[in-house]
Amino acid sequence: QVQLVESGGGLVQAGGSLRLACAASGHTFSRYYTGWFRQAPGKERAFVARISWSGTSTYYADSVKGRFTISKDNAENTVYLQMNTLKPEDTAVYYCAAISYPSIDIERYGYWGQGTQVTVSS
Repeated sequence: QVQLVESGGGLVQAGGSLRLACAASGHTFSRYYTGWFRQAPGKERAFVARISWSGTSTYYADSVKGRFTISKDNAENTVYLQMNTLKPEDTAVYYCAAISYPSIDIERYGYWGQGTQVTVSS
């Protein structure tokens, strides 16, 4: 079992930065791939970024490539999402999720956090 708790959301102006954290409990978390997803009002939840269990492999949605960076600290059981040059269209609830193999398919992720709100003002 893996439990995930997101933090770090908030209100920021366009062009600003935020760093989200996903803290995990569960002794096998270091062996899980972790993804970040987001859901804007009235839209479906969408993939943002994914990192391998070792932290050496990452993958990003085109919409955030070059602006967001996903990283992992296995010693702290935490995955981060550094978000730079934020845009109003990045406004959403951000969720982290864990899976035991590489995937960006939202339906395949079995462990989810409760989400954290990110609001980018123009």
